[in-house]
Amino acid sequence: MEAEHTEIAGFLQQYPPFDSLPDEVVARVAQQVQIGYYRAGSDIFQFGDEIHELSVIRSGAVEIYRRNGELYNRLSEGALFGQLSLLMNNRVRLPARTLEDTLIYFIPESEFTRLCDEFESFAYFVEMDDNSLRQAVSSQYHSNSLMASKVSALNVRRPVCLDVSASICEAAKKMTAEGVSCLLIMREADNETGRRLAGIITDKDMRSRVVAAGVDPSESVTRVMTSTPVTLDHDAFAFEAMLTMLRCNIHHLPILDGERLVSVIATSDIVRYESQSVLHIVSNMLRQTSVDELSALKPEIHACFVRMVDEDANSHMIGSAMSEIGRSFKQRLLQLAEQKLGPPPVPYCFLALGSMARDEQLVMTDQDNALILDNSFDERAHGDYFVELARFVSDGLNACGYVYCKGNIMATNPQWRKTRAEWEAIFGGWIENPDREALLNCSIFFDLDGVYGKTEWADHLNEFIVSNARRSPRFLASLARNALNRTAPLGFFKNFVMESDGQHRNSINLKRRGTAPLSDLIRVHALASGSRAQNSFERLDDIVKSGILPAGRDTDLRDALEFISMVRIRHQAADIRAGIEVDNNVEPASLTEFERRNLKEAFQVIGNSQRFLRYRYPFGGR
Repeated sequence: MEAEHTEIAGFLQQYPPFDSLPDEVVARVAQQVQIGYYRAGSDIFQFGDEIHELSVIRSGAVEIYRRNGELYNRLSEGALFGQLSLLMNNRVRLPARTLEDTLIYFIPESEFTRLCDEFESFAYFVEMDDNSLRQAVSSQYHSNSLMASKVSALNVRRPVCLDVSASICEAAKKMTAEGVSCLLIMREADNETGRRLAGIITDKDMRSRVVAAGVDPSESVTRVMTSTPVTLDHDAFAFEAMLTMLRCNIHHLPILDGERLVSVIATSDIVRYESQSVLHIVSNMLRQTSVDELSALKPEIHACFVRMVDEDANSHMIGSAMSEIGRSFKQRLLQLAEQKLGPPPVPYCFLALGSMARDEQLVMTDQDNALILDNSFDERAHGDYFVELARFVSDGLNACGYVYCKGNIMATNPQWRKTRAEWEAIFGGWIENPDREALLNCSIFFDLDGVYGKTEWADHLNEFIVSNARRSPRFLASLARNALNRTAPLGFFKNFVMESDGQHRNSINLKRRGTAPLSDLIRVHALASGSRAQNSFERLDDIVKSGILPAGRDTDLRDALEFISMVRIRHQAADIRAGIEVDNNVEPASLTEFERRNLKEAFQVIGNSQRFLRYRYPFGGR
């Protein structure tokens, strides 16, 4: 082995995880190391860069940043970085910049993968060191910038091209036949790289440079084309495309990979991209005048969901966005119902229940709702109106993708259309005389939110529930016992326990066996602590203040909920992209080893937390 390689091997052996590897393996690694030198303040990796090396700091110091510019970590000699990006789609999640002049050893991805496969200690260090679930969630949670999509995320049509030898007339015919507003004019390259961009001509050029100027259409297209068009690299971000078009006052922007034409972005593509935002969808929704028009918005909602996933939004952001869209559907349907039926005979409040109330709704969901009616409600005088109103909204939600609740927890069920006094009596009965079966079927009612009408009534009802629940150990114990019904899908040897029959065999339902048991047990602690929050993450904030949980347990719960939610969310986004029915069933075989390891860790958190639930509320363990 050469002297340089010997020196590299000696250095690596001083630091984990290389200090646990055999000498001959470290020597093999050393022979593959590439060395990079960076001056102070230099970027080593920027967010979104493709990465294929593990980095080890030989000398100097490196700062790791979150995507929003916040400092995440500061590393010195012997530290390694980039392992998370290698394990997660080879894209840099946490940018790296030198704090001082720095020397980096770069180990090829092929060797990194080989070490992970051959040595459990190495794999454990890079995947599990410093709590990989915490690290994985942290990089996800703090990397949110909804302006971070690449131009490749813009769903644009293929560029329509024409040879530089064509005439203006041929260009006009081509644009008409293809139904496009611009043509890319191409010429043969001087080398073997293929055809290259020579210019661009737009419909505006045809008007101003041809028709208005009286140019003969038989002349060469080169006379009227823009021969040095503004272009952008294919790896640029979508917001850069938007700013470039605004700054240069252009409506068409060719995208290049080197000299190779990839696509062309039009202003309409940017507008369509921005139309996939929650704000646009909600404002558009409130302008629709029929159920059919509302139902036609489903593709936009799916596109918005996929866009947020692509932009690394965390589960709280996505859940809040989808819940806000769901509320807006209900609000608009109720407005249309009142237009059809006339003004309500007595005031009311329409309730959202379950995941929508918690701001944790995704694209695949059923409808859970109820009605609070004014105490002056009279069934004979007013009943028919609210029957029709509930039916109109429920049918409309079903048409818009929120399917009927299989448990019939909907305002169409007279059992869930009650006056304010009746609702307080119902909750009072559940709390004072907790019946296991009754609570099993109605625990969803302890997540409620007013979405239309007298929404303050929902706040009052929540206050009634919380003030009474925290004073009833029997109720909390019964609720805790029910929260133990759905267990995490881990076997005795920490192997996945999967569905054994039906169309989802060999898969795990990440809602039923993952996020649902977590939200169930968090709800129990929240009610015990007197929290008035609905969202699970916000409830955890209140739970921590109450001192109910042992130190650090809240962090475990947050990380587990976030990681399981994001695996579930990415699975649903993949279903949408594939054009198949969206579900919650994930096959472990389709996940990366990194995801499988962290799912097991997250499921272990559920098991540990449910054991604590038995201890904290003893009746729940019987």
